[in-house]
Amino acid sequence: MILKERIEAFVNAGLFIKRHYGNRLPAESQLHEGLDKVIELAYLHNGWFSPNFVNEAINNIGTMLNKEALDDFCANREVKNPKIVALICAGNIPMVAFHDLMSIILSGNKALLKLSGDDNILLPFFIKLLVHYEPAIESSILFAGAKLTNFDAVIATGSNNTAGHFNYYFGKYPNIIRKNRTSIAILTGSESTDDLKDLGKDIFLYYGLGCRNVSKLLVPLNYNFNSFFESIVDFGFVIENKKYGNNYDYHRAIYLLEQQSFLDNNFLMIRQSEQLNSPVATLYYDFYKDEPEIESYLNLNKENLQCIVGKNYVPFGYSQRPVITDFADNVNTLDFLVTL
Repeated sequence: MILKERIEAFVNAGLFIKRHYGNRLPAESQLHEGLDKVIELAYLHNGWFSPNFVNEAINNIGTMLNKEALDDFCANREVKNPKIVALICAGNIPMVAFHDLMSIILSGNKALLKLSGDDNILLPFFIKLLVHYEPAIESSILFAGAKLTNFDAVIATGSNNTAGHFNYYFGKYPNIIRKNRTSIAILTGSESTDDLKDLGKDIFLYYGLGCRNVSKLLVPLNYNFNSFFESIVDFGFVIENKKYGNNYDYHRAIYLLEQQSFLDNNFLMIRQSEQLNSPVATLYYDFYKDEPEIESYLNLNKENLQCIVGKNYVPFGYSQRPVITDFADNVNTLDFLVTL
């Protein structure tokens, strides 16, 4: 299977996604019905995977899979001696492992998939979709059993705790092992209502569970949060999700019992904290006095940050809309794969 054929399969998958959310073709009715059913099953399996957010994730992937971007992505990057790459998938947000899988296939290597128990329905559908467009891809994807064996390299995504275990077991192999990261937004106080509404997407998409979700704000001294609360009111639907609502109730009770100070709009609590990673339904903030203090903060925390949102950084509303060259932890996965 040549590179052109692999790229074409991903291009066709992207076009199918666009048709799924646009003008569906009668000839593809079974595929469309299948995806609708898979989205429904994913939510029944994992209560965090609400259909609106699953659709968002799939739509973003469809936008990524355009021919020009894929051609540029793969230019002069194809292996001559394919290796088997074990891919240990995360399951915090829908389809989070898709980019890694795509990179493995496009590089010409083979993927040995260890699916997350939280996201083991969506990705198999899209693998079948790719095989539908290019049957030869099937031989490039293997599914791991209870124990990973017979592989040459590893890509694993998990928490700081699991990263230690991954390093212990897979340190002798070429690897990319990812730890906890999160994202922050830097506000100046001059943001428009639209800016703050878009910031709501960075905070609430996927209920804030992704490393590209904003979990903390840096704000100027004496910042007034009234405009922020007014601008994010449309995201109040998140409280209707049972899992999110349980987190909100639990942490609110803790803050009240411990007499901790916080702001609250009935679906999000905001607390001042030096920490980066806020729990679900809570957003941390901290003050800065000047630009040098911001730069110092970013340098101090650069190993823990995935995205920085704000003017002169990732635009508001785009932290969870990565392009094909936005690599997790800023480690170029494709370069790693083609040099194995």
